[in-house]
Amino acid sequence: MRLPSSEEEWLGMDSRLQTYVVEDNLTIRENLIGTLEELTCSTVVGFAETESGARAWLLGHGGEWDLLIVDLFLKQGSGLGVLQACQSRKPGQKVVVLSNYATPDIRRRCAEFGVDAVFDKSNEIEALVDFCLMQVRSRAAHSSSEAG
Repeated sequence: MRLPSSEEEWLGMDSRLQTYVVEDNLTIRENLIGTLEELTCSTVVGFAETESGARAWLLGHGGEWDLLIVDLFLKQGSGLGVLQACQSRKPGQKVVVLSNYATPDIRRRCAEFGVDAVFDKSNEIEALVDFCLMQVRSRAAHSSSEAG
């Protein structure tokens, strides 16, 4: 009997986190997407650079994502507006903020919008990866308990 050789095989392809990214900096976005897809069993289903773009996508794809990653400072609008737009999300959908300005005040404001976690771009990327992996494992455990 062949054992799975990767975490992805152990968890199954359909347990990949369907992730939407709201980030206006091209370099940061490309690096983030590469990191997420390589290290966290995530599939990035799309991205927006503006609040209006993110709101429009969320409105048209309400149930098609598991994780939303939002930067607060965008080319147009604010990440806070994006957070407000997804306050009525499904229970299994997670929202995190990835910002250069993860101050105690920002963390408090994000908590008021029901954000699941806030990560600082400069020194908490590893914590974001850990959060994503925890979500994948939680979904896989939930799926296997439903099947058995």
